[in-house]
Amino acid sequence: MSVLQNRSKALTLLLVIGLLGGIVLHPTGYLQPVENVVFTVLAPLQYSFHWISVRIAHGVQTLRDLRTLQSRIQELQDTVDRLMIENVRLREAEIERTILREQLQFKLANPTYELLAAEVIGRDPSNLLQYIIIDRGANDGVAVGMPVVTARGLVGRVTSVYPQSARVMLLTDPASSVNALIQSSRATGVVQGQGQRGLVMRYIEQSEQVAVGDIVLTSGLGGNFPKRLVIGQVTAVKRNDVEMFQEVQVQSAVRFDRLEIVLVVQNFVPIDYAP
Repeated sequence: MSVLQNRSKALTLLLVIGLLGGIVLHPTGYLQPVENVVFTVLAPLQYSFHWISVRIAHGVQTLRDLRTLQSRIQELQDTVDRLMIENVRLREAEIERTILREQLQFKLANPTYELLAAEVIGRDPSNLLQYIIIDRGANDGVAVGMPVVTARGLVGRVTSVYPQSARVMLLTDPASSVNALIQSSRATGVVQGQGQRGLVMRYIEQSEQVAVGDIVLTSGLGGNFPKRLVIGQVTAVKRNDVEMFQEVQVQSAVRFDRLEIVLVVQNFVPIDYAP
C-alpha cells in the first residue's frame, strides 16, 4: 500500500508542478508549440464530442416534439369525433323536426281525424309479406282495421294488435286492396299491392280518361278507408281495346322502405270490422 501511496503522491505532485509551470510559462509564449500540438490532437475529438452532444440534444428534442405532436393529434381526433357525433345528433334532430312538422300540418288539414303517432319498430325481414310493426297497441286504443297514414299518404291498415304493438299490412302487400279514384277524371277502380313491383289500379272503365301524372286517392267506397287519402301517382297506363277494363301502374306517395313514424287513424271504423 505504501508503494501505491508514494506513486499517487508523486503523480499528484507532477500534475501540480505541471499546472503551475503552465500558468507561469503560458504568458511567455514558450508553451505555444506544445499547445498547438495538443490542440491539433484534441480538436477532432472535441469536434466529435460536440457533434455527438448536438445530435443527442436534437434527438431528445425530437422525441419531446413527437410526444407533443402525438398528444396534439389525439386531442384533434377527439375533437373531430365529438363534432361528428354532435353533427349526427343535430341532423337526426332536424329530420325528426321535419317529420313532426309534416304530421302537424296533416293534423291541421284533417281536424276530424283522431291521430295517434307510432314509431316503426319492425319490418318483414323476407319482403315476401309487406308489413311493419309499430310500437302502439291495444293499450293505446289501437284496433284491427284502423287505417295507417303519414303526412304524404296512405300506408295501409292494422291487421293484428298486441298489448304494446301492432302489425300493419302495407298497401304493397298482395293481399291489400283499396277502392280508389283518379282525382282529375273521378274514374274509380281498385288499387292492389304487387309486392316489390309496387301498386296497380285495376277495373277502370275503358271509356275513362287516365293519364300519366294523375293523382290517385281513396274513394271511400266499401267503407274500409276514409275518403280522399292520397295513394300515389299514375306512372303508366295499359289500355287494350279487347279488354273490358284498363289498368294503370301507380307510384305510392309513401316511401315504405323509409318509414320511421306513422299515424293511426283511431276514429275510423271500417265496415268489415264494425261491431
